Amino acid sequence: MAEKTVNVKGMTCGHCEGRVSAEILAIPGVTGVTVSAEKARAVITSDSEISGDAIESAVQAAGYSLVP
Repeated sequence: MAEKTVNVKGMTCGHCEGRVSAEILAIPGVTGVTVSAEKARAVITSDSEISGDAIESAVQAAGYSLVP
């Protein structure tokens, strides 16, 4: 099991959290995600290592961006 934390820019509410969460959960191998607009981050758990590109694409599909 792997865990990765990413910083997400632009989230302001629970709806934002839900959109980001849904997109990340759609990545193959992801087993869970906790998204916090207040902390501007997502903590992702997975069966194996998930590429940063896959996470970035999911966050962008939700309408947000990653903070380096």
